Amino acid sequence: MIMMNFPSADLTGRAAIVTGSSKGIGFGMACALAHAGADIVVVSRNLKEGEQAAEEIRGLGRKAIAVSCDVTVPASIDAMVVKSLEAYGKIDVLVNNAGMNIRKASVDFSEAEWDTVVDTNLKGIFLVAQRVGREMIRQKSGKIINIASIFGMVGTPMLPLYCASKGGIVQLTKCLATEWAQHNVLVNAIGPAYIRTPMTEGWLTDKERLDYILSMTPMKRLGTLEDLAGPVVFLASDWSNYVTGHTLMVDGGWVAR
Repeated sequence: MIMMNFPSADLTGRAAIVTGSSKGIGFGMACALAHAGADIVVVSRNLKEGEQAAEEIRGLGRKAIAVSCDVTVPASIDAMVVKSLEAYGKIDVLVNNAGMNIRKASVDFSEAEWDTVVDTNLKGIFLVAQRVGREMIRQKSGKIINIASIFGMVGTPMLPLYCASKGGIVQLTKCLATEWAQHNVLVNAIGPAYIRTPMTEGWLTDKERLDYILSMTPMKRLGTLEDLAGPVVFLASDWSNYVTGHTLMVDGGWVAR
């Protein structure tokens, strides 16, 4: 009989940074990691909202601090990492989630809007991964989870900047994974489809748009925050210790069509 040493999804004692986690899917993933045992750094540009999110996470029985950070500014990222290390002494997991979007006709975008979206969604992802990666390489361990999108895999009208930036995250994930694997720093991504959150409820009342989303989704429903819990805990835990450079689609089958 082959004896197997099965890994665990228990994250007790591990410290996780989650950017853009004061609300939306970032908050949902931070709660999922805390539920699995991790202590959390809630990163948000709005410190008041971050503090509120951290308080809710502490209600789950885990440690949580809130740190204000602009992911497009290296000095701000460095200060965030220093505060995280002061709080927990290490960084085991990074969920690189902060992002934004502008939706309109491609011919109407300005250069400034390109810079705003791509700087936040792609440059920011790189800068945070780079700074946290230095710590993980020094530790000789770490899990980085970049948040991409179905629109890093497929095109869609009115979202050229978002699609370009999310496609860049998919490729960036592969590059960092191949470079940092030798240091036991594993880099993966999650590609969500449309997830129902308090932030998305407003435009989900648009029946035409909702019908289109459901028509493109073989499972015929929107995603939930709970649907992201398993993927983010899997990629943060020992269950994924031989997985790197992968983008895990959480999309109800959209990209498989």
